[in-house]
Amino acid sequence: MAAEAAPSTGTGIGVVTDIAVGGMTCAACVRRVERKLGRLDGVTAEVNLATGRARVSHPAGVPVETLTAAVEAAGYTADPVAPPQEGPRRSTAEGEKADGARQERQRLYVTAALSLPVLLLSMAPPLQFDHWQWGCFALAAPVATWSARPFHQRALAGLRHATATMDTLVSLGVAASFLWSAYALFLGGAGLPGMRMPFSLIPSAPDGTAHVYLEAAVGVPLFVLLGRFLEGRARRGTGAALRSLARLAAKEVTVRRGGTDALLPIEQLRTGDTFVVRPGERVATDGEVAEGSSAVDLSLVTGESEPVEVGPGSPVTGGSVNVGGLLLVRAGAVGADTQLARITRLVTDAQAGKARAQRLADTVAGVFVPVVLALAVTTLGFWLGAGADRQAAITAAVAVLVVACPCALGLATPTALMAATGRGARLGVLVSGPQALEGLQH
Repeated sequence: MAAEAAPSTGTGIGVVTDIAVGGMTCAACVRRVERKLGRLDGVTAEVNLATGRARVSHPAGVPVETLTAAVEAAGYTADPVAPPQEGPRRSTAEGEKADGARQERQRLYVTAALSLPVLLLSMAPPLQFDHWQWGCFALAAPVATWSARPFHQRALAGLRHATATMDTLVSLGVAASFLWSAYALFLGGAGLPGMRMPFSLIPSAPDGTAHVYLEAAVGVPLFVLLGRFLEGRARRGTGAALRSLARLAAKEVTVRRGGTDALLPIEQLRTGDTFVVRPGERVATDGEVAEGSSAVDLSLVTGESEPVEVGPGSPVTGGSVNVGGLLLVRAGAVGADTQLARITRLVTDAQAGKARAQRLADTVAGVFVPVVLALAVTTLGFWLGAGADRQAAITAAVAVLVVACPCALGLATPTALMAATGRGARLGVLVSGPQALEGLQH
């Protein structure tokens, strides 16, 4: 993510800063970032997995650099979030996100093309032919290495920071399935030409021949990548409300000073300046009509379908469209003080908040991964201790790893919150936060 200017709000006693956190994949990551920031004196943090942001409350004496350094020390990337008014920087960040989404989509397509034949052959015995297992091994190798590479990298990064996340489970499951299959093919007799692997719910090894489990090695990366692709698309879709609000803000304004009109960037507009709004143009900022009469379309700001007649002394709202005659407007509020900026900030705050259900899910997920790892090791030891062969024991342990995915714990509630607030904003209904939505059940 590109480094951006940090908006910090608050008094000299306390400051609130939003930080974009990259690399989080599950609720366990959320808990780790919150704990790392919470160890700083006077600092509390609320991290939202769906938005990828941390809202940090800290003393004014704690610089933003210290906060980002704490997040990076936990193994994630951190950049202060730019305020909505900074259009060019937001465009750069959006471009980088689009590039990342395109790479994820390409990785998913390649993984699907390689994985589907392996899944079909492994789970449909009538389709298995001589040397089918070697063909599946050739297709599974790039999936277990290249496709699953992001999971392996994040798992190793977590290991360096003495932590385990969902990526740890995925990486271990893929590695164990693929390495066992390689052992079975090269040393366990599974590479013989006439080898057939029946589909069964109970692991077995007839005639002492080890089975291959390449379908697990390709299925886990395929379905996790598919899930993350769908989650990312949902997040981008629910963020459309904020993007549409940001597009309402004018980028340039024609300011009249001393009888001369000058086209200036919106950042140079000051309270009390008089600016020109021609027919069809958008009102640059909140203000009061100084000269002229016209009709103003407020539908994109307030939802009002009929244009409103305005004249000298009438208030106008930034983002509305002049559909009539020429207007001279005296600026009454600029930047973060405008109504449009407050609406955008309200939607952003609502999407960044946490519901009570999400706090509970994050608490559970914080210990979920270590418990799953312990259960997998316990399962392996139990099967071996009960006299089962190594194949059955390893298969049971890998099954524990691959079916335990805590990502839904961390994404379900915030994604629903984003969808509700984003859809509401497009319909003209503004939600102040998750508490308001939770209260609707009563």
